[in-house]
Amino acid sequence: MQAFDYQNPATVDAAAEAAAREDSKYIAGGQTLLQAMKLGLIAPSALIDLDAIDQLKGIHRDGENVVIGASTTHAEVAASKDVRQAIPALADLAGQIGDRQVRHRGTLGGSLANNDPAACYPAAVLALGATVHTNRRRITADEFFRGIYSTALEEGELITAVAFPVPAHAGWQKFRQPASRFALVGVFVARGPAGVRVAVTGAGVSGVFRATALEERLARDYSAAALAGASLPADGLNSDLHGSAAYRAALIPVLAARALG
Repeated sequence: MQAFDYQNPATVDAAAEAAAREDSKYIAGGQTLLQAMKLGLIAPSALIDLDAIDQLKGIHRDGENVVIGASTTHAEVAASKDVRQAIPALADLAGQIGDRQVRHRGTLGGSLANNDPAACYPAAVLALGATVHTNRRRITADEFFRGIYSTALEEGELITAVAFPVPAHAGWQKFRQPASRFALVGVFVARGPAGVRVAVTGAGVSGVFRATALEERLARDYSAAALAGASLPADGLNSDLHGSAAYRAALIPVLAARALG
């Protein structure tokens, strides 16, 4: 691994200031960044460790939203009483990410900033109509995701928290790749303040997306029966050694129906 400077700021402002001075990367849990550095895919001159910034941690209710700090780990989301009571599907999703080590080190903000096309959190953020808070602005879920490993974040911009509206109902189903535990296909279904939304991860060539054809059916009848016979085109879906695009297309409505309970 290449040499790099290491900084450990105590505030969001100090982290942003450090990012402005260096060819640097923020690091939280490091579950993706460190692996990329080991492989030589990226070579930042400095790492800005976010672990000491208390502003980025914690979970609380704010009216009709559950607000989760960006440095909150997957394990903390899964165990949170606030999340389990208000959005149990989100706690379920967090509890299925990776293995125990990943869940105790990986963070919500890190997952969203990386926007891996098979990551789980993007589906929940998009389906629930969440808002991503940064040190500069607030970004709606529909505006945040820009394609594979791409987001609306600007250079040096830092996710501070995510506000999840509490839905009337939400469900999550994941068909995982056994070795990596990433989603071969993952579907998050929600009915809440943003309406009926179905978000899919693991299947799209461009990353997470909304299955509008399924949303239209569920807007008329929010039940598993409404998805009977539903089909999606394979165009724009992944095809690899784990499953063809047609296979993923067939999985999506099946998992959506299961997510409805």
